[in-house]
Amino acid sequence: MDGITNGMAASEIPEVRWRKSAYSNPSGNCVELAALPDGGVAVRNSRHPSGPALIYSRGEMAAFIQGVKNDEFDDLAL
Repeated sequence: MDGITNGMAASEIPEVRWRKSAYSNPSGNCVELAALPDGGVAVRNSRHPSGPALIYSRGEMAAFIQGVKNDEFDDLAL
């Protein structure tokens, strides 16, 4: 999407709804995601809602989610 770039302030991304997993802990240490109009996904740290956002294409997110489903990142959560 034009105007939305990797590392821009998450608070400057217009008209998105940020959401987090129902499995997030109550301490506020969460990753939040927002769908972008072009099909991409923005990611931010919930503790820093105005901080930088990482922007991923639909294909990049699909590859990551498939990797999670295939247990490729389980060692990172132990």
